Amino acid sequence: MSVFVAFEGGDGCGKSTQARRVASARDALFTFEPGDSLMGADLRRWVLDAATPMSPVTEALLMLTDRSHHVRTLIEPALEAGRSVVSDRFAASSLAYQGYGRGVDLEELRAATDLAVGTCWPDLTVLLDISLEVAVERRALDHRDRFESADAAFHERVRHGYLAMAAAEPSRWFVVDASLDVEQVARLVDERLDELDWS
Repeated sequence: MSVFVAFEGGDGCGKSTQARRVASARDALFTFEPGDSLMGADLRRWVLDAATPMSPVTEALLMLTDRSHHVRTLIEPALEAGRSVVSDRFAASSLAYQGYGRGVDLEELRAATDLAVGTCWPDLTVLLDISLEVAVERRALDHRDRFESADAAFHERVRHGYLAMAAAEPSRWFVVDASLDVEQVARLVDERLDELDWS
């Protein structure tokens, strides 16, 4: 049975490290958003370019375009072939960043997300939660994309959005204190993932 796990969290939380580690350890397909396809790479450049003016709705639609293509060309084929998938970001990112963060209507965004992903939703979403202060310390200061260059209030709204979604569906989310050291985070993540059927 294949498993689909998504890692979520704000910039600097360590989700990419954990997602790659888990995928490697469990022989799962590692993938990421935005941009893990030829078309997605172009969309990624557009959406992350902080110098290009873009409305919140346009930003959301570009992310959803990438996600729809991502699902159809990478995630669903792997799952249908019996291989598990671990993704660095997925649908919750749009709800957190464009919905809670940018103010795009959440109900409309959820409906558009349903259209983009169909029935392809993660079995579990792992949220690596971290305070804004710690995240700022960890982020590279020499590279600021559209999201990293946003103000502190935006990032607080994003964090609140993630925690609200996790609280609303506790059986489908697992929240980890990402301020712990990498080994502690890995142990907690692995203990929860061991409860899923990876066979």
